[in-house]
Amino acid sequence: MKLPIYLDYSATTPVDPRVAEKMMQFLTMDGTFGNPASRSHRFGWQAEEAVDIARNQIAELVGADPREIVFTSGATESDNLAIKGAANFYQKKGKHIITSKTEHKAVLDTCRQLEREGFEVTYLAPQSNGIIDLKELEAAMRDDTILVSIMHVNNEIGVVQDIATIGEMCRARGIIYHVDATQSVGKLPIDLSQLKVDLMSFSGHKIYGPKGIGRAVRAS
Repeated sequence: MKLPIYLDYSATTPVDPRVAEKMMQFLTMDGTFGNPASRSHRFGWQAEEAVDIARNQIAELVGADPREIVFTSGATESDNLAIKGAANFYQKKGKHIITSKTEHKAVLDTCRQLEREGFEVTYLAPQSNGIIDLKELEAAMRDDTILVSIMHVNNEIGVVQDIATIGEMCRARGIIYHVDATQSVGKLPIDLSQLKVDLMSFSGHKIYGPKGIGRAVRAS
């Protein structure tokens, strides 16, 4: 019996056998199974070292400082953490947020929750080619705009937004810029040391890693 052909890699990927083999080294008594927060014995030290190695590898992938990498349960939690965190921290400056109508549901649902909490959200409509009109984005920016959340690569149609220019626009106005890069990390080059991106979210299961692992990056 022939199995069906899997063509939904943008939704999730199988775990690469090399990744699964590496993971097994941290799951059993024969491996490095300790709690990385346990500082009183070698099992904890070894686990902490393994986490630090992984943190450095991820930081290198996106051009970030390892100290800026925060591990989460997935991109959805990373989006929530970044958007709600920035909104609540800067709400004394303003309560206006800009995003697009074609963002991932994790971003849109978070923005709708913030609307219920008293924030105002502008939802930009993309052009016919799926790209956000930067003139419309600029026109939507106000003195009380505190956050812009525009993704890198769209999860449905695959268009690539100009996050470099959007970042420059936000930085010039003192606006925090969040990017959901779940569909681009590991596929397109990203260097946060060169981009004016303040917060970035992504996960591992889109690039042959396990489900239930995400990252939020706070770029300095």
